[in-house]
Amino acid sequence: MPCAHDQAPPLSAPQFANDPSALGSAASGEAVPATLEKEIRDIYSRSPIYGRRFPLHPEALKWSCYSEIPALSKREIVENGHQSFFADYSEIERGLADRRFEYENTSGTTSNPMTVIMEDGWWAAQTRRSYLASPILREFADRPHRKCVLAPVGCSSNLCPYEDHPFPHRYFDGTVYLNLSSDPFAFSEAEWDRIVLELQATRPEILEGEPVYLSLLARAAARRGVKVPSIRAVILTYGKASLQHGRRIAEVFPAPQVDLYGSTEAGYLFVGEAFRDDSRVIDDNAFIELVPWRDGVEGVHQIHVTTRGREAMPLLRYHTGDIVKSMPEGFRILGREGSLYSRPDGSLVTATDVDLALPADFVCWHFCLSQTGESRWDFHYVADHTADHRSIEAALAGLLGPGVRVNAFRRKSIPPAASGKFALLKPLSRA
Repeated sequence: MPCAHDQAPPLSAPQFANDPSALGSAASGEAVPATLEKEIRDIYSRSPIYGRRFPLHPEALKWSCYSEIPALSKREIVENGHQSFFADYSEIERGLADRRFEYENTSGTTSNPMTVIMEDGWWAAQTRRSYLASPILREFADRPHRKCVLAPVGCSSNLCPYEDHPFPHRYFDGTVYLNLSSDPFAFSEAEWDRIVLELQATRPEILEGEPVYLSLLARAAARRGVKVPSIRAVILTYGKASLQHGRRIAEVFPAPQVDLYGSTEAGYLFVGEAFRDDSRVIDDNAFIELVPWRDGVEGVHQIHVTTRGREAMPLLRYHTGDIVKSMPEGFRILGREGSLYSRPDGSLVTATDVDLALPADFVCWHFCLSQTGESRWDFHYVADHTADHRSIEAALAGLLGPGVRVNAFRRKSIPPAASGKFALLKPLSRA
């Protein structure tokens, strides 16, 4: 039985962020390209949740039918449970027991944690593909190398085995997970001593982490007079990076910085040189559909992700909540939809705009600009010295729009959300 829209006039193809060659060829302009259609049908065959939501006919897919497949949300996954992806969940339980599958819990924008099931080796394979897609990381994809990771405290599974294990037992396939179970903002100086010492002992070629955490690691290393000349690349991931983070990290760890963007459930999606607006889709990891975000905001898109080659919990038209902007050399990752502010005239303010608006002589380890009322905002920052608050307040008020007042505060720390993640820009919820 054809889709309802197959009886209507043909729909034009949606826009994808991928290189056109990644989608495969199509019989006609209204047909879904072969490579994408095969992935869709493979996902239907592996996970019964999709057939229950929207049955597919056996005829070749057209864009009109593709458009009827409902987008999948994180909330829907949480409400239905990860078990809904599997016809026989007892097989997954056996696989977890004998380590053919692994799991991770992630929270993000939902109030309840979401369990993600992965086939053994999937994370390593899609990480390798991410490296191959980056000119900076490509040299590390297929040769042994050492890496240190400073991950968010919310990363809690067998993929991030820090807990309270001593240093040698946190070294897996050349990778050391530096943090234990605490929030870096609450780390004692003795704990930073341990982390910096492990960093020196490992002599990594790659340093990877959440940008806020790496910025604070740079501060800890600088205070101890420590340099790590072995580092040849810094990967900023887990969260949105500020230019302030990038500069502080580069002052202590002077190596090329890579922005590697994705999510626990979808994997790595975009990679590019940090702060260069040249991020590109990792074509072998996912198909990424660009959905116009709002009328009147040109070039800004939501993304719907269809994973490639996933056996466990494949995602089809998954609405991640991430927003991207088309740029001449690729994409700028704007961050989560809830971390964008719309001025009264409808124009957009992003964390990148905040970076650019700050005075040129302003220096901090971390900041957060939070809306506290309709026209009131607080700017909290972590720094070794108090900045000129009047110049900061005037610059940010000018960015946010007429009638806005900003109050700046120097803080010892800015705690993350309950998920362990940080937001640089926090407008009031309009829900």
